[in-house]
Amino acid sequence: MAAALVAALPAFGAALAQAQQANPENIQIGLSTDRVAITADFSGADLTIFGAVENADPLINRQGRYDVIVVLEGPAKPVVVRRKERVLGMWINLDSETFENVPSSYSVATTRAFRDIAEPKNYKQLALGADNLYIQPADTTDDPVTIAEFTAALRERKKATGLYSERIGGVQFLSANLFRAALSLAPNVPVGTHRARAFLFRNGVFVKETSAQLAIYKSGFEQTIYRFANNHAFWFGIFAVGLAMLTGWLGRIIFRRD
Repeated sequence: MAAALVAALPAFGAALAQAQQANPENIQIGLSTDRVAITADFSGADLTIFGAVENADPLINRQGRYDVIVVLEGPAKPVVVRRKERVLGMWINLDSETFENVPSSYSVATTRAFRDIAEPKNYKQLALGADNLYIQPADTTDDPVTIAEFTAALRERKKATGLYSERIGGVQFLSANLFRAALSLAPNVPVGTHRARAFLFRNGVFVKETSAQLAIYKSGFEQTIYRFANNHAFWFGIFAVGLAMLTGWLGRIIFRRD
């Protein structure tokens, strides 16, 4: 009987492996809200994303070897990076580099530090993390060293303004399968359609990705001005110039010294 049991173990292991291959792990996410309104007093906020790991391996779960990285990526836009130099006592823009399809914002939350989840090459292949985003120059014939310098400057500027951020430990498992991620929305977060993406890793190996959309929009009087400026740029420019002239004239009258 013992011999029969020992002989049956490999068959059981093979059947279990086939079952896991037939039903691989999957990941699902849901946002606490799919619309965020920006008002004049908006000073930043936290966005909560809930998710679940489906068909999780119980042994891997007990070992705590599942990791999740959640990203909120803003709409892509072209960006011009300029370099200033001091000439004759004045700071002047001398060089510039234009980049295409740059994510306007990029917030990341992880279960652990990046180095503890997977190898750096995995993040590069997935373009995962602010330092691994592929930022495409408009003119690929420019000097590679110059492109690299401006790319690094662009990333540093985005981080300094809070548009590119990381929250290590921002993803927490609430149970064996359920998790919660907290992402930061900067006060200057751009409006538009943002994409939330969740990456599942098992023992340092990428397994699955899923995504959801988030709409960030201006509300109230700010939305009226924003819509008018975009739909009627010429008249908005005329209005802005006229308002500046009126303000200057009123200031001159009010503060005039007799």
